[in-house]
Amino acid sequence: MHSARSGALILLLGSWASLSAQSVDSLALRFAGFTTVSGYEQPVSDSLLALFPGATRDRLGNVSITLGSGAPKRLVSCPLDEAGYVVGAITAEGYLTLRRDGRVTNPLFEQQLEGQRIAVLGTSGPVPGVVGVRSVHLSRGRAALDAPFTADDAWVDVGATSAADVAALGVRLLSPVALARKALRYGDGVAATAVGHHAACAALAAALLSRPKTAGSVVVSFTVQSLQQDNPGLSSVIALRGPFADTLTAALPVKYPETAAETVMLADVRALEQRLVQWIGGAK
Repeated sequence: MHSARSGALILLLGSWASLSAQSVDSLALRFAGFTTVSGYEQPVSDSLLALFPGATRDRLGNVSITLGSGAPKRLVSCPLDEAGYVVGAITAEGYLTLRRDGRVTNPLFEQQLEGQRIAVLGTSGPVPGVVGVRSVHLSRGRAALDAPFTADDAWVDVGATSAADVAALGVRLLSPVALARKALRYGDGVAATAVGHHAACAALAAALLSRPKTAGSVVVSFTVQSLQQDNPGLSSVIALRGPFADTLTAALPVKYPETAAETVMLADVRALEQRLVQWIGGAK
């Protein structure tokens, strides 16, 4: 019998079969719904392997495919990962504490957690939860209220009343945790956590699905762990598949970066797809 996680993955993989017929807009919306906490990108990389026959995954988790042959040899990549959290401890009462995973530049990044719905990616599938907030009545007048909320203040309730209940949900130490999300389209914009990285990868996927002509050989890589020190995912691709005559990282203009309302414009995603097709073909 398949676990809940396996069943969900089968459904996800099955839905990828028709992606080659979809527009870059549809891909951007689908990719925007990904949860890819840095270092825990495997479910999405599994899907990319199913989408692109001939693609391979290296030991670190990068998914790559080579187009064309000969010189010049070039690399185009996009980072899959996002900053998030992992389970740091499980209390006897069934609460979770968190530790942040992935580099961020927004000093208020962790304040988005307070009182919000989250998803814990357990071994049996996503587990919904909520981050508790301080009692206004019990904390009134205390200096602690003046300090910014951080991940160290987070107590996550997943509906469990004991550590055994948590284990039964498939939640373990170091299980990845992220804000619950649903990509929101408004006008020509798409808003979601980490949508900048994900929509850039959607543009790269769309460019690859268009079967572009290549000048020489081009390695297309969806890289992992870009938010860890020294960007080990990209460094691994360069070390294993290089040297390269030229490299390009797919990126988009982003509004409200590193927030739950991070936004990209679909016009920019479409333009990026076209630039990537041209670059793969040898245009400067």
